[in-house]
Amino acid sequence: MRKIVFGLLRLSGIHFLFREIIQRNKVTILLFHDISKESAEKTFTFLAKKYNIIALDDFINAVKNQTPLPKKAMIITFDDGHVRNYEMLPVIKKLNIPVTIFLCASIINTNRHYWFLLENFGISKSKLKKKSNKDKLEILSKTGFETDKEYDTPQALQKKQIEEMSPYVNFQSHTLFHPILPKCGDEQAWEEIFYSKEILEKEYGFKINTISYPNGDYSERDIQLAKKANYECGITVDYGYNTLKTDLFRLKRLCANDTDDINELIIKATGAWSYLRAGFGIRQGFGFMDKTEK
Repeated sequence: MRKIVFGLLRLSGIHFLFREIIQRNKVTILLFHDISKESAEKTFTFLAKKYNIIALDDFINAVKNQTPLPKKAMIITFDDGHVRNYEMLPVIKKLNIPVTIFLCASIINTNRHYWFLLENFGISKSKLKKKSNKDKLEILSKTGFETDKEYDTPQALQKKQIEEMSPYVNFQSHTLFHPILPKCGDEQAWEEIFYSKEILEKEYGFKINTISYPNGDYSERDIQLAKKANYECGITVDYGYNTLKTDLFRLKRLCANDTDDINELIIKATGAWSYLRAGFGIRQGFGFMDKTEK
């Protein structure tokens, strides 16, 4: 049924209207999480034909200097730093596509796991994300999960993989452990924002100028903390497109849902799907969340 819906939407031509009219003079930031090498090749090949793929740093510099950007500009981003991201490297090199991956600095290069990939919480993910970070971790601990627990296999990229990818990929910050920042106390929010940047710069030699707010949630406090930590940019999952006048700490993104279906990709890359869902009061779904929460 899902494929039928997106097939019909593509036949309707709505994607063409969004891409050629709405996106034409905007900058679209697209969000992925964990796609296969095969899906990456199909996805990047299509997007490169329909959009002008630019680097995140090029957009940041354009905003600062108010310099023009190409029509239908698009930035490709991945959140979390999943270990399978490494498989995309040959595709990135082959197609010469600028990609930004946001890393959880205290999960990469370990066998620690992402809390949101657990399956049995005893509570729905949507309710869990509304808890304070302290309460959330207490609930998760009852399942045997601990943020610093080392499991048998890694879920995140390892240092050798990151170093091999770094000449071709822009790595940026996604905090330490991927908490919901507004649910953190002031001290913990500062540690997540500041120390993730420090680790990535000192241990990996990166120039960290951007933070992607985990789950897309942020508050004015978190923006101010990011500025205090000397970030230049913050990325949300607020629906919409960007211009040279967009607040660099509230950049909007479209969620692609890691789809393998080309029709779904075409519709979601334009923002048409999120626009239609917003009409029913539904916030953008993204990645694994779309598949497990209704």
